[in-house]
Amino acid sequence: MTRSLTQADVAKLMADPSPKVRAETTGKIASQFADQELGEAERKIAEDIFRALVKDVELSVRETLAAHLKTSRDLPHDVALAMAKDVDSVALPILKFSDVLTDDDLVEIVSGDDAAKQVAVAQRSIVSSSVADALIDTGNEKAVARLVSNEGADLNETALDRVMNNYKNSDAVSDSMARRPTLPAAIAEQLVSALTDQLQDYMVKNHDLPSDKAHNLILQARERATVTLLKDGSSDAELIQLVRQLNRSQRLSSSLILRALCTGDIKFFEYAMAELAQIPVKNARKLIHDDGKLGLESVYKKAQLPIVLLPAVRACVELMNETDYDGGSNDRNRFTNRILERVLTQFEDPSSKMTEDDLEYLMTKLDQYAA
Repeated sequence: MTRSLTQADVAKLMADPSPKVRAETTGKIASQFADQELGEAERKIAEDIFRALVKDVELSVRETLAAHLKTSRDLPHDVALAMAKDVDSVALPILKFSDVLTDDDLVEIVSGDDAAKQVAVAQRSIVSSSVADALIDTGNEKAVARLVSNEGADLNETALDRVMNNYKNSDAVSDSMARRPTLPAAIAEQLVSALTDQLQDYMVKNHDLPSDKAHNLILQARERATVTLLKDGSSDAELIQLVRQLNRSQRLSSSLILRALCTGDIKFFEYAMAELAQIPVKNARKLIHDDGKLGLESVYKKAQLPIVLLPAVRACVELMNETDYDGGSNDRNRFTNRILERVLTQFEDPSSKMTEDDLEYLMTKLDQYAA
C-alpha cells in the first residue's frame, strides 16, 4: 500500500527531537518523495520540509537527505543547489548523480577550490562541453583523469588538445587518455609521442643505453604506433589535422611516410606530400598518380624528401595502383608482403622468403640509405 506523509511525520520534525529520530524521519519522507509516492499537496509539504532540512545543524540529517534524493528528478532546484554547496559528505552524491543541477551550477562549483567536488562532477554520467572545459581549467589532475576516462564527457578535439598540453607530465591523465575508447588521430599521435618520449628517458636512465640508440628504438616504436592509428581509416579532416601536426612538430619524416605507404595508406601519403610540398591535395593526387614518372618525381622533390628513397616510394605507388583490396582481414598484410618484396629489390636481392619482421628490416635499411 502507498504510504502517505502524515502530520505525525511533520510533528516529529517540528518538535526537534534527537538527531537520530530526525535523520530517520528525514529518510522516510525523502524516500517517499523520491519514489513518487506522495500526492501533490503532500509533495508541496515535503519540499518545504526539505528547505528546512538543508539548513539543519545535524550533519547526519543532511547526509540522509542527499543520499535519498540524489537521483530524484523532482527535487526543487534550490534544494539541490544548497546540498551541492554543502560539505563534501552531503554534496558529492548530489554532484555526481543529480540531473536537477544546471551546467551553470556545475561550472560555478567546479571553479571553486574543492578538489573532491571537482572529481565528483567529472564522474557524472553526462558532462557537457562547458563543464568539461571548466574542469580542464582547474589543474586538478585526478579530476581531469576521471573526466578523460568518462565516456559520457563531451570532449571535442580542442578540449582533448588542451588536456594534452596542460597535463602532459601527468601519468594519471595520460593513462586515462590512452584508455579512452576513441580518440581523434591527431590527439592519439600526441599521446603516442608523449609516452614514447617518457620511455626514451626511462631507457637511458635505467638501462645504461646510449642516447642515440634509445632515440632510434623509440623513433621506430613511435612511427609503428602512428601508422597503426591510420589502419582503420580516418576522415579527410582528421588526416589534415594529423599531417599538419606531425609537420609542425618535425615528426613527418620520410621513414614515417614510407612506413605508412608500405602498409597501403595512400591517403596519408597524398596528404603528407601536399603538406610538405605546400600544394593543394588535389594537385598532389594528380601528380602522384600520373601515368608517367615525372609527376611523382616532381612532387616528391618539391617535398624535399631523400631522393635515394624515391625508387621505393615509386614501387609502393605503382603496386598500390595495381592492387585492389578484397575486403579480407589480411588485406594489409598481403599488400605489405608484396610491397616489401618489390621495394627491397630496389636495394638488394633478398635470398630468403619475406617474414613478418621485414617491415622493420626495410625501415632500417631505408634509414641507412637516407643517412
